[in-house]
Amino acid sequence: MTPQKKATVVSSSVAAVLTLIKLVIGFASGSVAVLASAIDSVLDMFVSIFNYFAISNSEKPADKTFNYGRGKIEALASVIEGTIITISGLFLLYQAVKKAMSNEVSQLLETSIIVMLISLVITISLVLYLSYIAKKTNSMVIKADALHYKTDVFSNGAVLISLILVSLTGYEIIDVFVGGGIALYIIYSAYELIHDGILVLLDRSVDEEIVSKIKTIIEQNDKVNTYHLLKTREAANQTFVEVHLVFNCLITLMEAHKASDSIEHKIEKLDLNRDWIINIHMDPYDDFKANDIKH
Repeated sequence: MTPQKKATVVSSSVAAVLTLIKLVIGFASGSVAVLASAIDSVLDMFVSIFNYFAISNSEKPADKTFNYGRGKIEALASVIEGTIITISGLFLLYQAVKKAMSNEVSQLLETSIIVMLISLVITISLVLYLSYIAKKTNSMVIKADALHYKTDVFSNGAVLISLILVSLTGYEIIDVFVGGGIALYIIYSAYELIHDGILVLLDRSVDEEIVSKIKTIIEQNDKVNTYHLLKTREAANQTFVEVHLVFNCLITLMEAHKASDSIEHKIEKLDLNRDWIINIHMDPYDDFKANDIKH
């Protein structure tokens, strides 16, 4: 099992445990903040399970039907996850408004505080683990999961503080405001997931810093006269690079091929965690001057 898959199994299991505990306490106590955290954990569990299947499919090799592999499934999963998070945030906002209007009173505050404290410790540990895997694998799905659980750390901390304040002061409005605040924060955090996922689905180029380094590698090769049609895009942990290299028309095919191989190897060393798919077209002269397109 790959590190990405293990990460989704771990996050799914943790979310399932937290969901069970928070739902019981949330409904028993009547706290909107605890219930908000419980609903968020339910979504965490289903999203993590969905991510497992997304990663399983994205790791399948290219075939006759999917010539470039299924890496974009991760970006699609990120968009879906962000959408689900947004919907959950709207639901939690509704719950907060509902409690404010009905003047409900929270129960089992001491038990709720203990549960949220345990939940906070577990979530922090999970975030550290997911962040490590995301950095190691460069997986968009794991990055999204890590970001999602980071929002949970803040929300769990806010819930814990609100429960303590309600216990000390007796003001239920604190629970309403914290629950509503968490809902708004959840909606805000979902935007980045949806935004990044859509850009990958639209074949956005890789970071300008990496593109600049690729250009430098090409320009430093003394066999290459010029180049054009440099294109890049990402899908899961795969980075695609396409470029036309212009050589002297008198150069041998062997020399041009060696120069292209050298450029490929240097590009691949820019980030060893990426799976580079590089396609170089060799031109004997610059046939691109007629087109006013900047490379």
